Amino acid sequence: MATRRTRRRKTAWNRLDRLGDAEVRKAAKADPDAAPVASSEWFRRAKLLEPQPKVPISMRLDEDIVKWFRARGRGYQTRINAVLRAYVESR
Repeated sequence: MATRRTRRRKTAWNRLDRLGDAEVRKAAKADPDAAPVASSEWFRRAKLLEPQPKVPISMRLDEDIVKWFRARGRGYQTRINAVLRAYVESR
């Protein structure tokens, strides 16, 4: 099985391996698509939120609703949970 580095992709891993931290920061700042580099203040204020354990239940849903979520691929139950959470949090 091919590893991440041997697959043919656009990332030049050998070039990246040679870059130092300062060069990586400079490249990230120059990239308009890169997420902003988090400051030490952000890390100081950040809180670790561990995922809540899920509770298995049996629920009856309309067939078209289930088909719609399943048609979007793996993770459909997680998406249903996210929709329910958004509804609860909007209240």
